[in-house]
Parts: sequence; structure tokens; C-alpha cells
Amino acid sequence: MDQVRAVLIDIDGVLTVSWRPLPGAVDALRAIRDAGLPVALVTNTTSRTRASLAGTLAEAGFPVTPDDILTAPAVTAAYLTAHFPGARCLLLNSGDIGEDLRGVRLVSADADAGDEAADVVVVGGAGPEFTYPALNRAFGHLQRGARLVAMHRNLYWRTRDGLQLDTGAFLAGLERAARAEAVVTGKPSAAFFEAALGRLGVRAGDAVMVGDDIESDVLAAQRAGVTGVLVRTGKYLPETHRAADGTPDHVIDSFAGLPSLLGLEGRR
Repeated sequence: MDQVRAVLIDIDGVLTVSWRPLPGAVDALRAIRDAGLPVALVTNTTSRTRASLAGTLAEAGFPVTPDDILTAPAVTAAYLTAHFPGARCLLLNSGDIGEDLRGVRLVSADADAGDEAADVVVVGGAGPEFTYPALNRAFGHLQRGARLVAMHRNLYWRTRDGLQLDTGAFLAGLERAARAEAVVTGKPSAAFFEAALGRLGVRAGDAVMVGDDIESDVLAAQRAGVTGVLVRTGKYLPETHRAADGTPDHVIDSFAGLPSLLGLEGRR
């Protein structure tokens, strides 16, 4: 894979699980950096800001700064600013991501559709905030014509306690009940990968994407022209691999094996 000029890397399930480094991940990322390859950490994580993510990863030993990270909230903010300037946005999300949503006009999360109508319902990452009243308020705004934007539609993610339910399960219900189709701004949208490639200044054919989600990370990247590498860590399940709509370009046991796959020994 001598043609590779940049590496896109998912975080959760690839570099870490519950923010603890996976074996060999720190050394592998250092090897990629030492070989002179630019990297972008592309994540659908919606509970923390870019600065917070970078701080946690740096404390764990990863050579990462906030500028290396592209999050679904940051891409969502850019999308809302471009397509719905000045719109009133109702955010349903677990975690404080206000820093990455600067410029977006948010209405109170407790506002009913009749009090302060939202122009856009923005769905982030699932968590304790996804209560019946909160989902029902979002449903009310959608019934009254609000547009639906989702940062991702992941069904679950991996933690130290096992797989946990994520946004996609709730989003499907909102879409069906409100007869509204969400615009997805994070992975697997092509725009997300285009933003990452643009940040690195490389063409799709010169980059690889490493992820644990075969659909949203790997096959979506391949549809965008990026070489896909699936790791058997994080949310990886053999059954989802077998049932996938396509075949990854490469499959490795973990991120620790990426330097070898890229043939970096000869580049140092």
C-alpha cells in the first residue's frame, strides 16, 4: 500500500474502548506519525468536544491534538450554518458539545412545539437524555414541519460493559412516526469523508479509513473512494461482517496491525 498518503481513523472501538487504549494502539499511531503520514481522527462521538477528546487521548499517550479530530457535531454545525442559517434548532443529545456547535441557534430542550417552534430537530448521541418526554417533544416539532438532522444513525457502540444502544434505534422510530427522513451529517455520509479528505488535502484514492463499523466506517469510506480497513475490535461482530452489503478492502485483528499493513517499516 505504498500509494497511501493519509490515514483516517475512527476512535471508539479502534483506538480505545471506554476511552482506554486498546493494546498496541498508541505505538501504532506513533509509527504512523513517525512515517510522516498525516492523520485525521474521524468520529461519530457526540458526547464530547474535539478539545476534550484530544485531551483524553493525549493523556493516554496518543500523539493527538484537537486539530487532528473531526467530529460529527463539528460537521453538523457547518451543515446547519450552510443550509439553515439562523434556524432555531432543538438538540437531543447526551453530553455537552456546545463548543463544537458555535454559531448554531439552539432552543430550550424543554420547549414544546407550541412554545418555541424549532425549525430543525438535531439528533446527536443517545444516552439518559433520550427519555420519552424528550423524544415526544422532538416528535411534536417534526409534526409541525421541523426538518430532521442526525449526527449519525449508529445502532450501538462498545463499552467496557458490552454493547450499548445508540441513536439509530431511536432515530428510526422518529422517522417512521413523523414521516420524516433524516439528513445524516456524520459517518456514513459522503460529505463527512469529503470534509476529512479536504482537511488533509489528499484525494480519496490516496487515503485509507480504519474502523470497527463495517457499514458506517469501512464500506461508506469505500463508496467515497477511500480504501477501507476493518478491525476486529470494538463493535465488530462476525455476524454483521457476514451480513454486510459489501466486502472490506482489508481486515486486520486490530489497529496495532496497521503499520505492517501499510508497509511503514520501509518508510521510516
